[in-house]
Amino acid sequence: MLPDAATLADMNSTPGTVVVFGGRSEIGVDVARRLAPGRTVILAARRADDLAEERNAVRTAGAAAVHTAEFDADALDTHQQVLDDLVAAHGPIGVAVLAFGILGDQTRAETDAAHAVAIVHTDYVAQVALSTRLATLLRAQGSGRIVVFSSVAGVRVRRANYVYGSAKAGLDGFASGLADALHGSGVSLLLVRPGFVIGRMTEGMSPAPFSSTPSQVADAVVRALGHGRGEVWVPGLLRPVFFGMRLLPRAIWRRLPR
Repeated sequence: MLPDAATLADMNSTPGTVVVFGGRSEIGVDVARRLAPGRTVILAARRADDLAEERNAVRTAGAAAVHTAEFDADALDTHQQVLDDLVAAHGPIGVAVLAFGILGDQTRAETDAAHAVAIVHTDYVAQVALSTRLATLLRAQGSGRIVVFSSVAGVRVRRANYVYGSAKAGLDGFASGLADALHGSGVSLLLVRPGFVIGRMTEGMSPAPFSSTPSQVADAVVRALGHGRGEVWVPGLLRPVFFGMRLLPRAIWRRLPR
């Protein structure tokens, strides 16, 4: 179900630019398209000069302006300069969407320590670094929203994807704490917990039960933002399902697929 007109009107009345960190992400671009009408949208990613398709999609959705910015999530020491440059060029940030991340190769990560660390660095360390800097910036503004993508993979980590799952588990805990720390500051954080998402990132993999598409995740994100929620599961049915899965004996849990 698409976000209703009232939800979109509320979101589009929020001042400030929409910035998608990970501007090539299918989910990130779909969120930007829904928030685009009348707003300035910035797609931040590596190889920012190669985002023509994504820019056109957001512009066609009604954005007042669409810009790109060079952003490497793993280059932690560049994050602050990227934020400073964005604000100097385009004004305050209204909504920041952290849409970057990698699945990595679980089999390789079990014996290749460098690959395991690379997954955790992108999916946890870089997220912590950027969201902390964003929180500091938005607190100074007195307003703004941060969208962080956790995953049901982090709710209870499975043997089949424990490296990726452990990074998401850490991110989920960090983002939950940051959301509490931001309470009363005028800044809020939306924590998104999607299940298996059918898209480029999972191409070639068999979809898990209760799968969704990038479009469905984006719809849920925008509805949650419009209603001022602090977390959203996609689809919502996964919340009670994973409550039950927490109770499964470990001998059964370790045999579950990704």
